[in-house]
Amino acid sequence: MKNIVIFGGPGSGKGTQSDLIIEKYGLGHISTGEVLRKEINANTSLGKTAKEFIDKGQLIPDELMIDILASVYDSFGTSHNGVIFDGFPRTIPQAEALKVMLDKRGHKVAAMIELDVPDSELTERLIKRGKESGRSDDNADTIKKRLTVYHNQTAPLSEWYEKEGLRHHINGLGALERIFGDICNVIDNL
Repeated sequence: MKNIVIFGGPGSGKGTQSDLIIEKYGLGHISTGEVLRKEINANTSLGKTAKEFIDKGQLIPDELMIDILASVYDSFGTSHNGVIFDGFPRTIPQAEALKVMLDKRGHKVAAMIELDVPDSELTERLIKRGKESGRSDDNADTIKKRLTVYHNQTAPLSEWYEKEGLRHHINGLGALERIFGDICNVIDNL
């Protein structure tokens, strides 16, 4: 079982690479944004609680997020190939909670794959994506704020996963195929 945390700044290619990994390795995919929308739309008890926080403009507490992720993780059954965690964890306490949740099931994170892309390239990619997709959050001001949050809150996870012996650095610049090839080398050697 290969549970993988895919990690990188906004616009680093996490979604694109996740899709390729899922196709090649048959892994499940847990995207926190998709999971929250699904729980809320299904009007589950977890979704209702999450919606209360979201409607107040508050972040969902780590405990609730872990409960939601545990529920989705368990839906894959006990003998799956592994799961890609996309958009979670975002903080060290979330990484610690994920580790505990997986430990309770006799599972673990096999690797954290970090897509490293310079801020200037991330900004360029996000502005281009905004023009192509019409996403309102892909504008210069919002991108700058998202990158600041990423560097202040999320980037410290890189060091945490390094200490855990799970961090795998991937140069996220260049041809899509080369980047995916580098990721496959990591996964194939787990």
